[in-house]
Amino acid sequence: MKKTAIVALAGIAAVTVALSGCGRTEPGAEGGGDDAAGFAADASIGVALPDRTSENWVLAGDLFENGLEEAGFTGDVQYAGSSNAVGDQQQQVQQMIDAGVEVIVIGAADTNQLATQLEAADAADITVIAYDRLIQNSDLVDYYVAFDNFNVGVLQAESLLEGLEANFPGESPWNVELFSGSSDDSNSAVFFDGAMSVLQPAIDDGTLNVVSGQTTVQQTATEDWAAENAQNRMDTIITSSYQGVELHGVLSPNDNLARAIIASATGAGFPVPVVTGQDSEVASVESIVAGEQYSTIYKDTRALVAATIDMVSQLQAGEEVTTTGEADNGAVEVPSNLLDPVIVTQENAAEAYADNPDLEPLTQQ
Repeated sequence: MKKTAIVALAGIAAVTVALSGCGRTEPGAEGGGDDAAGFAADASIGVALPDRTSENWVLAGDLFENGLEEAGFTGDVQYAGSSNAVGDQQQQVQQMIDAGVEVIVIGAADTNQLATQLEAADAADITVIAYDRLIQNSDLVDYYVAFDNFNVGVLQAESLLEGLEANFPGESPWNVELFSGSSDDSNSAVFFDGAMSVLQPAIDDGTLNVVSGQTTVQQTATEDWAAENAQNRMDTIITSSYQGVELHGVLSPNDNLARAIIASATGAGFPVPVVTGQDSEVASVESIVAGEQYSTIYKDTRALVAATIDMVSQLQAGEEVTTTGEADNGAVEVPSNLLDPVIVTQENAAEAYADNPDLEPLTQQ
């Protein structure tokens, strides 16, 4: 596996996992890949990312640009626009296909809106790697690289329960609310399902009380992952369900929403509840260190981009592609490389970010 260049870029060791080979099968069969593995060392590689609203997407774009160049490829990294992200991305992916790229890495703006582009990529023998978000309901997705998103939800739920016990000992049943991500992001339901695998038993046995009664992924969705939508929903819940009732905790799927939820709660006069998050955004790491937001998830974007470029290098060399298992996208089991997320609280922040020059200094303040 060709790891030297991207490891130098990222400053971290590539994740070591078991190898399993796979090649694209005929439509309707399980699996992905491309039988025509092996292409020019300086081949053009397309990277289509959804937006610049998250720090991690911005970082990913920079890492892909630099990492692909370091690995000897010609990278074409594009972001979809925020006003018409789906249409922009569809057009960008088609332009990459027309330009003759060998591989397209897609962080989907909408995981259900790329059917035409996937068919065009397949016709052109272009390998498609779903990055971070699993493209749904297509047998034309070759590989998927992401963190283990079900486990993200599990870790968030476990930290919520631990935070409730630490901050409100002996006060169970604890009053909590649940938030999930945007309905057009396939990860949202996976995060939520992982969290509910832990929280539903606690709801059923009376340990937790969801005062609003809103407990499904549809009821708890936050469209576009927009902070204002989360804050507006939290405002409405507080007005309708928390007059004279204490709010203990909130399951938040990411940091952007967590900060909006905290703003809503404190704006209504509540003490800061136990709130989870994800992405290790700077503002949330600072909040965790200050004892406000309770937790976040660290999914090192450097490691994820490194693993993706490793896949591209393996395809270029005609080698077996690193995978750890398969992920069901509703049509096939897509060969996948799933990395391990890390839960971060005030207690372990310094250790978790020890090798990250952007985040580690925040833990020393």
